Amino acid sequence: MINTYNRSSISLDGSWNYIVDPYENGYFNYRYQPFDQMEDSGKNAYFSNAKQDDKSELVEYDFDKSDTLIVPGDWNSQKEKLFYYEGTVWYKKSFDFKKTLSSNRVFVYFGAVNYQSDVYLNGEKLGTHIGGFTPFNYEVTGLLKEKDNFLVLKVDNTRKKDAVPTLNTDWWNYGGITRSVKLVEVANSFIQDYMVQLAPTDKSRLKGFVRLNGKNIKNRAVTLSIPEIDFKSNLRTDANGYVELDTKIESITYWSPENPKLYRVVLETRQDKVVDDIGFRTLRTDGPNILVNDEPVFLKGISIHEENPLRGGRAHSLADAEQLLNWAKELGCNFVRLAHYPHNEHMLRLADKMGILVWEENPVYWTISWNNAETYKNAESQLSNVIARDKNRASVIIWSMANETPNSEARLKFLTSLAATARRLDPTRLISAALEQRDYQDNPLVQTIDDPFAEIVDVLAFNEYIGWYNGLPEKLGRVDWHITQNKPVVISEFGAGAKKGYHGDKLTRWSEEYQEDLYQESLKMLEEIDQLRGMSPWILVDFRSPRRPHPVIQEGWNRKGLLSDKGEKKKAYYVLQKYYKNKSVK
Repeated sequence: MINTYNRSSISLDGSWNYIVDPYENGYFNYRYQPFDQMEDSGKNAYFSNAKQDDKSELVEYDFDKSDTLIVPGDWNSQKEKLFYYEGTVWYKKSFDFKKTLSSNRVFVYFGAVNYQSDVYLNGEKLGTHIGGFTPFNYEVTGLLKEKDNFLVLKVDNTRKKDAVPTLNTDWWNYGGITRSVKLVEVANSFIQDYMVQLAPTDKSRLKGFVRLNGKNIKNRAVTLSIPEIDFKSNLRTDANGYVELDTKIESITYWSPENPKLYRVVLETRQDKVVDDIGFRTLRTDGPNILVNDEPVFLKGISIHEENPLRGGRAHSLADAEQLLNWAKELGCNFVRLAHYPHNEHMLRLADKMGILVWEENPVYWTISWNNAETYKNAESQLSNVIARDKNRASVIIWSMANETPNSEARLKFLTSLAATARRLDPTRLISAALEQRDYQDNPLVQTIDDPFAEIVDVLAFNEYIGWYNGLPEKLGRVDWHITQNKPVVISEFGAGAKKGYHGDKLTRWSEEYQEDLYQESLKMLEEIDQLRGMSPWILVDFRSPRRPHPVIQEGWNRKGLLSDKGEKKKAYYVLQKYYKNKSVK
């Protein structure tokens, strides 16, 4: 179900009881057999939320007497004893609920849970979800009671070799129910999914689809209207409750970063009504140019992790999104790269309103199990879910397949298949990936992109760290580029670490002066790339990473931010801000 954002719902956010369970004692018996696969698991299974029936009965847990965590939120930043914890934590929420209409259906919706969740309502298993950054829901119509419901989740953030992302990442593995939980009540037959966008190469046509869910959805009338421009299209579903949209539209104001116009779009059937705020724009490439509404743009960007450094922990609220995107706007950005996984829906809807173009990324990061069919299925599922959620957001212009993945035949097949899936699900947006550069003909002063996946993408993006991981900043002035692909080039990452307030000369690692000099020299070098059409330097704000242990400089933080973990501007911030101020967007 998409657009729960604009549907009436009952929030289950707030205080949840929790039990830390590193041995998964609440899921397996002492023979390591899962309780939820037994005919009678008894009271030992935590999802039964059991209580003593008499004083002599042995029950070794009690949710209602256990400590609490706030949802949405991660356990690492809420409880000091769980700061480094990776494993299983059980959550329990009790609630009452009464439907507004007896024939209605009810779904429980999760914005995200990191990483694997087993979900139970009133002792019955609803399902298992894998993936820490995408939404999911279960129908609970037949299980709800008016009083004393209990929702239990087994949440496990253990890193696994065959998972997506895999064992090794350069960000914090925040565990928990990290985004909102709500009960969504809908009609017996409801609008489950829709896409309403301009045709990629024809601004005069509106294309897309509507899909209904429920009984008696064959040959149903569906009305799509945009009241502000007196637009209405009458549709009728097929036998499966599906109908395609392809109609002429006139007299609209096109969405752009300079004028982020949104229209109230209304989808309606006899039983259901959904409202969404949608911007309309076209998007394509032409040789080295990225064209929005047939006008070339330069992507003045920055990379962002989904983290609130001031509060600590995973960012999850609208206020968090406003803070991050306002910082990007102040820097002079018209573009953000949301790394390295799908971010909260707040970010995309706010970007629509603010006129910020967005790169969204699938968490295929570094070294994935390329030959594992289940790993691919996992990656494709996460990609499909974020496309389903955000395909109506005008701000989203790029679906990224991966970040810094090593070249191999298996990897090329894996990513090529992902790209084909993205194009099938959404033909209106561009495909990219953050690739890596190589020495050209063994010359370290000439860089090239010889990755075969460069032939698949629409936008040629790559990360480069000359001056930080590759020599010193002075090398930047001696490097040339040999890029043969006639495609737009976006520098998806460059940067250097610096601790706010630490000063030295421009050769002193970790000093603000070193980072400042690297930015100055990097921008000069990158301007020499003829196809350069944008960049998203690494990164807006310092963020937590267990890979960064230096006790004085890093202290568990990746220090490549232009802002410190307290939101303070470093010297390099002003270098990029000045560059963007003087850089034409066309």
